Amino acid sequence: MSKTTRDSTSAARVASAIGALTLRATRAGLYGRLTSGVEGVDATTYPVLSGLARVGPVTATKLAEAIGMERTVTTRYATRLQEAGLIARRPDPADARATRLALTVEGERAVTALRGAMESFVAKEMATWPPDEAAAFATRLERLTQSLAQGEADRSR
Repeated sequence: MSKTTRDSTSAARVASAIGALTLRATRAGLYGRLTSGVEGVDATTYPVLSGLARVGPVTATKLAEAIGMERTVTTRYATRLQEAGLIARRPDPADARATRLALTVEGERAVTALRGAMESFVAKEMATWPPDEAAAFATRLERLTQSLAQGEADRSR
């Protein structure tokens, strides 16, 4: 088998695995497990809260773009999170007509709990892996993620 064929096969396997991870049912199941016991967050509002934690204070339109949801859906879920005390709406200093979404202290605590739940979940799934294999996977996944993110940044310029 040539290097190109081997690389294509590996690429196909990774692409297939990413496809499986990004299926709505897979994400919803994972989000449901992560949000269990976190007050005010459920599988539907999780992407809004998590996305806001990653991109920082931002308008609903920008958040919707970042997380891949329609703005109206993002706004509806943001309202639920606001009612739960996890996010706040604040004036946008750059545009008096706009409002920015931002995490509250309670929202930051919820994100910390969710990230801890994600880490515990992944640790449990990888518990039987040899430590060097787990570390190598983490390094390679970080490298792939950084490369994909850089590619997107380059394309959007």
